[in-house]
Amino acid sequence: MSAQAPMNSGEVPTVLVNDSNGADLLCYLEQIVPLQQKEYALLTPVDTPVSLFKLKDNDDPELIDTIGSSEPILAVAEVVLQEHDLSLVRSAVTLTVTGELEEPDPEELEEDSIDDDSETYELLVSFKVEDNEYGLYIPLDPFFIVAEFNDGQATLVEGEEFYKIQPLIEAELEERETLN
Repeated sequence: MSAQAPMNSGEVPTVLVNDSNGADLLCYLEQIVPLQQKEYALLTPVDTPVSLFKLKDNDDPELIDTIGSSEPILAVAEVVLQEHDLSLVRSAVTLTVTGELEEPDPEELEEDSIDDDSETYELLVSFKVEDNEYGLYIPLDPFFIVAEFNDGQATLVEGEEFYKIQPLIEAELEERETLN
């Protein structure tokens, strides 16, 4: 396992996860789940994950699932974030933001948040590119990543493999919870 655990510091170990495109993401190691003679890890990003939405007048915001790393929208988002002393990172799995984020004000949460497929997001920044408005939102639900440990490397579990292994991991975690 390629976790980097500090000695006697009480900190959570971190793992560098790689995806199939060679991008990586530094994550906290939450749990290890052995399944089918393999070791899987449940991870959370060290930096704050963000989702990009296209904002439409009088319509629900549209989640942009896939975006090229050289997309002009991201260049504009980067400039806007820099004004807030934040940086956009094009990571494996998700976009992330580094820097000091302010704690959300519960009163503002209602007006600046959206619900999409049972997930809630809080607006971090909004900006315009050409005639379209976009927003970077922070998911308020925990953002977990599944990786497989193999030969000391953590590799992101993606696509069809993820959909096959996800219910098995959930069942294992539920079983652990009932034993505690």
